[in-house]
Amino acid sequence: MKDNPAPKDFYAVGISYKNADIDLRGKFNLGPHESQSLIEKARAHGVDELMINATCNRTELYGFANSAQVLKQLLVESSKGDLELFDTIGYQLQKSEAIDHLFKVGTGLDSQILGDFEVISQLKKSFLLSKKQGMVNGHSERLVNAVIQASKRVKTETKLSTGATSVAFAAVRYILSHHKQPNQAKILLYGTGKIGRNTCENLIKHAPNNHITLINRTSEKANQIAGKFDLTVKPLGDIAAEIRETDILIVATGGNTYTVSEELVHLNKPLLILDLSVPRNVAPSLENNPFVTLVHLDELSKITDANLNERKKHIPQAEAIIEEVKEEYWEWVRLRKYAPLLQALKEKWQLNRIEDNPTPQQQNLLKVTGQIASFFRENPDKADHTAEALRELFDLEIPTHV
Repeated sequence: MKDNPAPKDFYAVGISYKNADIDLRGKFNLGPHESQSLIEKARAHGVDELMINATCNRTELYGFANSAQVLKQLLVESSKGDLELFDTIGYQLQKSEAIDHLFKVGTGLDSQILGDFEVISQLKKSFLLSKKQGMVNGHSERLVNAVIQASKRVKTETKLSTGATSVAFAAVRYILSHHKQPNQAKILLYGTGKIGRNTCENLIKHAPNNHITLINRTSEKANQIAGKFDLTVKPLGDIAAEIRETDILIVATGGNTYTVSEELVHLNKPLLILDLSVPRNVAPSLENNPFVTLVHLDELSKITDANLNERKKHIPQAEAIIEEVKEEYWEWVRLRKYAPLLQALKEKWQLNRIEDNPTPQQQNLLKVTGQIASFFRENPDKADHTAEALRELFDLEIPTHV
């Protein structure tokens, strides 16, 4: 390793619904196991901080690294994608562009469904995973907290998130508009992860139905949801029989392969299948079954609800909020670069080991460091020159990257 490594920049690399359909996005999909493995590899590749944003609409890596190529390599090594395909459909952003992008994603402005309010909870979950693995420090934590703050304000101060602003609600809206008797239909929900749970809650809220059955790979989660809403739970072994009897099948299994294949589906009546998984969990060949109407995630996300045009009117207000929060974040970044100098001064003046009762001289020196910090904050145009003068005057050794 070099004695003086190059300062690392903040990068965002990924693919999204904008340039990749559901099948292409599926090649770069990262499940919990793949995400965990990628984070473990990242430090060995010289990545200081890393967060993975893997949703149905996108797979992205955000992190401080020596180059975007490092993050791209980690992504393709941990998924079924390759660099050639990524360079065709993917994107890479650096520094302020990457940070701007993260704010847009976290506030729902860059979502396949405008104003998607589920994405911020997914970002929080990703952040906690990285923090648990020691791949988060003060910089990325401050950045994510700023994005969370912006998202909260956009949701509470604007009407950007009214209407069909989640995949779960889009699925329910499709059922309401395409099935003659949604309240009477037999509905089978296969998979009770986050999207499955949200879909179930939206069904109960918007299409009250006493004929909903849950099936999950493990019964514990399904039983929790069923107990909350008084629904029926069936074992996984009954999946084929339950599909034969149902009118609407909602698949939210989150598997890496098809969990609903032709072999499972034997019908003598119409069946509507909504596949909410990335990659696809329902075999596309089922579209050839004359009884089946198969709708996948990208089709659902194109549904324009009655409130879409109204929501678009609130984009400028949302953007203004984001700019305000970003300005606060950049102010913090600007001042943060002087923290090593202030710390070096404290060490030079032996202020980092002060007892409970500082001497008058120590009190004066502490006051001076406080005044210097205030000067940096109040005089941004003079801060760099002043910092350099202090470094030379007191012969301070300051690391080039923190």
